[in-house]
Amino acid sequence: MPASGTIPAALADAVRRFPDTEAVVDGDIRLTYTELRLRVRDCARLLIAEGVRAGDRVAIWSPNTYHWMIAALGALSSGATLVPINTRFTGHEAHDILHRTAASALIVAGPFLGTDRLAALRKAGDVPTLRCVLRVPVEGEPEPEAGVIEWRDIADGASDVDDTTLDDRLAGIDPEDPSDILFTSGTTGRSKGAISAHTQSLGVAETWADIGGLRHGDRYLVINPFFHSFGYKAGILAAIQRGVTIVPQAAFDVDEAFRLIESERITVLPGAPTIYQVMLDHSRRAEFDLSSLRLAVTGAATVPVVLVERMRSELDFDTVLTAYGLTEAVVATMCRADDDAETVATTCGRPVPDMELRTVADDGTDVPSGEPGEVLLRGPNVMRGYLDDPEATAEAIDADGWLHTGDIGVINERGYLTITDRKKDMYVSGGFNVYPAEVEQALARLDGVAESAVIGIPDDRLGEVGKAYILRRDGALSEADVLAHCKERLANYKVPRAVEFVDELPRNATGKVLKRVLRDQERKETS
Repeated sequence: MPASGTIPAALADAVRRFPDTEAVVDGDIRLTYTELRLRVRDCARLLIAEGVRAGDRVAIWSPNTYHWMIAALGALSSGATLVPINTRFTGHEAHDILHRTAASALIVAGPFLGTDRLAALRKAGDVPTLRCVLRVPVEGEPEPEAGVIEWRDIADGASDVDDTTLDDRLAGIDPEDPSDILFTSGTTGRSKGAISAHTQSLGVAETWADIGGLRHGDRYLVINPFFHSFGYKAGILAAIQRGVTIVPQAAFDVDEAFRLIESERITVLPGAPTIYQVMLDHSRRAEFDLSSLRLAVTGAATVPVVLVERMRSELDFDTVLTAYGLTEAVVATMCRADDDAETVATTCGRPVPDMELRTVADDGTDVPSGEPGEVLLRGPNVMRGYLDDPEATAEAIDADGWLHTGDIGVINERGYLTITDRKKDMYVSGGFNVYPAEVEQALARLDGVAESAVIGIPDDRLGEVGKAYILRRDGALSEADVLAHCKERLANYKVPRAVEFVDELPRNATGKVLKRVLRDQERKETS
């Protein structure tokens, strides 16, 4: 039996408690928890047969499908550490991750949405540590290739390793062993690998499930990428611990999401605010039965109160929560089910159990309630450290165990946190600090604005001024409308001096706007 406190043990416990409950539904594939574990064991035996040793790293570069769940849990059951790779990464970026983790195996999607990731990786160069490449058939069956194991051949490859060998490997996994290395989104530079242990990954998933009220019988549409902590830990791991059915969506499509909600009676649908906005604005929404929806969890610097209210009234959610987390701590604060719409929209909630929260000034002293400061976190959810980077780890986690997030936030008198911005996104205009999220919150209340992103740009007189990039719903919205709206609601130094209407905003795979891309674009245009 797997050692208690490990992810394989949690899966074994799910089989004991929920043997006939559907664990995953993906198209024509419907697997109970019993069936899922059998496939996971086959995958683990294949990896062992291919030379994966306890403590090795196994990478997954594939979209949200049932294969990802089997591969991830199979890798963990082989005693390996899981390394999810962002599906939007280029071949060179994936090559870098594989090299830095010295991965011994790679589970990679076949051609998907016009991209052949394996071909892109090979173009980037060899990875000498790779002993095994397992290919997932996403769009049809790819042509066989030498040295590549096809998904359909897992059982044959697994036959070289018996159950006793696998059980011995499972028994040797310690709850404090690294379970995963999740790479940061890279919004401020080269991504870093945050290491978590089995007990941490399970603990953070359980906390999320407890506060969200996740329960046996829930059916969970997972749009958040599995390679991200939200999709993997608040998705797969939370579901396993509660006997929840996962319904993955490989790429968000609003019509398909509506169809799945209706046909699979989806109850849980977390995601970025933009997903709900798209659903609310969709012309065919009324054609679908969305009455099964129960729980939504979202998070961003800007969540308009009206969006929360419409999610409850028009999308039929009983509970809408906002939360705050990051790769290095996953879940730090969450709203609670009885919080009102204003609290849910304007805060990220209060600390989850056993997590401590502070906001500090540049000199490290605590700031008073209601004043902005850098958000510091301490508790069991904080990562063990960055992979092979003790200097960056020491910079992020101080000697007293506080994680310095780089986010600016305000804690109100009730202990609820509001993120006002990234520390590096703040700019100084005429000697005053401006937090773009505050400006974006104001812009969200202007009819015709679908979304906005504000950055600081150089100004000869004031040092920096704001520039707003706006996705508009109403083509008639003008720059004068935007500026007049801001002048009514913001101090003069916070009002953007320039407005640019755009068709899209640059994003990472989790939907976060990449402001460094906007800043780079602005520099090129003005140089």
